[in-house]
Parts: sequence; structure tokens; C-alpha cells
Amino acid sequence: MAAYILRRLLLIIPTLIGIMLVNFTLTQFVPGGPIEQIIARVQGEGDALRNITGGGGEAAQSTEYAGARGIPPELLDQLEVQMGFARIACTPAHEGEPDLKSPECHKEKIGAAQRFLIMLGNYLRFDFGTSFFRSISVIDLVLEKMPVSITLGLWSTLIAYLISIPLGIRKAVRAGTSFDTWTSGIIIVGYAIPAFLFAVLLMVLFAGGSYWQIFPLRGLTSDNFADLSLWGKVKDYLWHITLPVLATTISSFATLTLLTKNSFLDEINKQYVMTARAKGLTERRVLYGHVFRNAMLIVIAGFPAMFLGVFFGSSILIETIFSLDGLGRLGFEAAVQRDYPVIFGTLYVFGLLGLLVGILSDLMYVLVDPRIDFERRAG
Repeated sequence: MAAYILRRLLLIIPTLIGIMLVNFTLTQFVPGGPIEQIIARVQGEGDALRNITGGGGEAAQSTEYAGARGIPPELLDQLEVQMGFARIACTPAHEGEPDLKSPECHKEKIGAAQRFLIMLGNYLRFDFGTSFFRSISVIDLVLEKMPVSITLGLWSTLIAYLISIPLGIRKAVRAGTSFDTWTSGIIIVGYAIPAFLFAVLLMVLFAGGSYWQIFPLRGLTSDNFADLSLWGKVKDYLWHITLPVLATTISSFATLTLLTKNSFLDEINKQYVMTARAKGLTERRVLYGHVFRNAMLIVIAGFPAMFLGVFFGSSILIETIFSLDGLGRLGFEAAVQRDYPVIFGTLYVFGLLGLLVGILSDLMYVLVDPRIDFERRAG
């Protein structure tokens, strides 16, 4: 098993480099780079795309920025150097720190390939740089937004498992009955409703939209959260997360319930279950003493991947609707603003976490069922 884990860990390196290379290459063809965004802000434009007259790629690669009339060339040069699109090159006769104002120094463009290698070198040291537009390091920015995403991901996953597993088992045991039929109808409806639409429905019904004002409309905590007692903080926190967590849980709940049901149905029809029943074991003993462990293998082992999926996926709209400042909104705003350090830094971290979770899922399989041996399979 150790050799298998080592191979998987070594495969992370080329996989992660491939992910970064593909995404970095795509940004070269996306119009409206970060300097265009700054120019638009300086000139009072709402959207940098209005200033693009043609072509693509990062705006910093062009010799003259569309819409930059009236902005001193020295400022544009400083922006390119500050954002890593260029560097200051000085003659040997220059003394002191490199400075574009010095006649011995000039701006030197940095090619895309070289920028990519520099970025990878920094990321291997977990140096993700500083946001172009927030004047804060990417790591600090991610840590600042992390509590909201952890709240949505952790609570949604736990609630989905606590409801879906018992419900899926009961549906498998009572397959074909009226209970199975009407619960399947509810599950199908829940799966078909988009999370953001369900979030809007919850707001309309329970957040003062048109009916009852039971839950708060926005935020993770109240304004007076710091002044509350410990129990008061717990209640305030749970009061605020109820609607966002419900909206995030609905699709994963439906998927997990059907997965549990089908897994149990598959095991119930196997020969060893018929043998256990023939020996006179009670149905409860057969179900939870023999079937449960085998049927829950895929469900339990998939917990890390499911948590990561809820943690990083499909939360942008939920966070926006409920005014929660989490990683979903951070990624969306970074993409709109072309904040490349945030985009690539979070992509690197999330990609690394995703690959590690894949290994963790395999370890969960072995933990649940020691009969599984990935090393022998790989050999």
C-alpha cells in the first residue's frame, strides 16, 4: 500500500503542472487583462471590455493599451513591472536599486513561458503573491474567506449523510412500496430544482421576501455577534446558516439517497444474503450485520470527494444570494477582475487538495474494507 500511495503522490506533480499549464494558456487568449481593468477604473469605465478594440490575450502583452489615452506611459510601465509582465533592466554602470526613472534603466518584457516558470517556482514554495486589486496576500485572502465555505461544505455534507443514508436504506428495504414511490418523487423534484432557485424560494418564503420573516436575509452572523454570550453566538450562527445550508444540501441529498438505495439493493440480492437468511438470522441482523458494510463502501469512501465538491463547487450563486463572502464569490470576482494571483493561487491550492482527496478516498476504501488492495491491483 505504501508503494501505491508513493506512486499516487508522485503523479500529483505532473498532473498539477498540466492543470496550471492549461489554465495559464487559456488566459493568454482572454481579452481584458488586469492592466486594462485598472485603466478602466482610472478612467471611470465600468467594464474594461469596452476599451478593447481587438485581439486577445493578456492586455499587458500589447505595446499600447486600448483606452489608455491620457494615462502617462510611465504609469503603464510601472504597472507592468508591478504585476510581473515586465522587469527593470539596468546597465552595469547603474548604481543602487533598479528604477525606471533612471536613464540607465529600461523596461524589459517577460515572455509568457518565462512567467509560467516563475509562477511555478513560487508556487512550489507556496508563495502565491499578492492580489492585484486588494493589496493582501493570496493566502491571507483565502484564509479570510475560508470560514464561509467551510460552513456550507461541512454542514451540507453532514446533513446530507445523516438524512440520505437512513432514507436510502429504508427505500431499499421497502422497494416497490408506496413509501418508496412517494419518497422517490420528492427526491426527483429535489434533484431537478437548481440550488440557486431553491435558495430564492427559501428567501421568499422564510426571509421576509413575501411571507414570513423567520431567518436573516444576509450574512453569516449578526452585527452584535461579538457582544453575545457563547450560547447566543451559537444560536445566531445556526440562525444565519440555516437557509444557505438547506439550499446547498438539496442536490447532494438527492444524489446520495439514490446511491445508498441502489447500493443496498445490489447487495441484498446477492447469494451471501440469501445464505444468512437461510441460517435463520433476523432481517435486522442480516441488514446491519452483513449487508451494511459492503453496501456502504462506496458511500462512506466517497465522503472526502463529496465534501470537497460541496466545499468548492456550486456555492458562487448561494454565496451571492445570501451575501456570504466566501471562496465562491472570491473566485468569481477574481475572474471578472482578471486578478491572476488569486485565480492561479486558488486554482493551485484547490487542484492540490482535489488530488490529495483522491488518494484519501482510496484509503477510505481500504479502511472500510481491508480486502481491497490497490497495490496488488496496480501490479
